[in-house]
Amino acid sequence: MTKSNSLGVYVSTMKENVLVAIDQSDPAWEALREACAWLNTDDLTVLHILDTGESSYGIEGGAADAWHAAKQAGADDLFERAEQIAAEYDVDIETAVEYGRPADAIIRYASEHDIDHIILGSHGRSGLSRMLLGSVAEEVVRNSPVSVTIARQTKEESTPD
Repeated sequence: MTKSNSLGVYVSTMKENVLVAIDQSDPAWEALREACAWLNTDDLTVLHILDTGESSYGIEGGAADAWHAAKQAGADDLFERAEQIAAEYDVDIETAVEYGRPADAIIRYASEHDIDHIILGSHGRSGLSRMLLGSVAEEVVRNSPVSVTIARQTKEESTPD
C-alpha cells in the first residue's frame, strides 16, 4: 500500500522492520538516506559488518584484541554519522554489529531479527571489476529471505576509488 508524500513521491504506508547495511562507502549513505526519506517505518536498524575475511587471522593475544577494538571504534564512528543522517529526517535508528562475510551476516541478521526489508548501497560495478571484487549486494539479493532494495550511487555522486 502506498500514498503520496508532500513531494508527490509515493511512499509505503505499511509498517516494516527495515535493515540498512552500511560501510564507509557513499552508496551505503545513499541507502540510509533513501530509507529515512521514503519508508514508513518505526523500526530502522543500521547494521555494520566486521568482515572476518580481513580479520586478525593468525594474530594472537593483544594484537587480536587491538584489531577488534579498532574495528569496533570504526563501527562506532559509522553509527554516529548514521544517527546524524537519520536525525535530518527525524528518524530514530537502532544500530547493530555483526561479524562474518558481509552478505552472509546481512542475510543471517535479517532472518534472526524479523526484518521485512533490506536496503543496501551498490557501487554499480560491472564486468571484471565486479568479478574481481564480488558483489555483496548481488549475493544478498539472490539469497535474502526478504525483499531487498538497492540504492545505487549516481555517476554525479561517485568518487574515485
